[in-house]
Amino acid sequence: MGLFTGLLTLPIAPVRGVIAIAEVIQREAEAQWNSPAAIRRELEEVAELRERGLIEEDEAAEREDTLIRRLIEARSAPRNEEV
Repeated sequence: MGLFTGLLTLPIAPVRGVIAIAEVIQREAEAQWNSPAAIRRELEEVAELRERGLIEEDEAAEREDTLIRRLIEARSAPRNEEV
């Protein structure tokens, strides 16, 4: 970026910074959402709630189906590893 372009775009620099931070936060949130370990923990939590009788069988089965779909999608999704 040249000096002139840098000076002209200087007023929007904070906006670019906020966008960059938002993109980092989004990537991290998606990584945590798709984490097999996190999904397994949620499956264990559903199983515990079921055993303790705190949720109905239908709700537990629905939540497990959703979590299993997330796990399958997470494992089949291409990994975007940035260096």
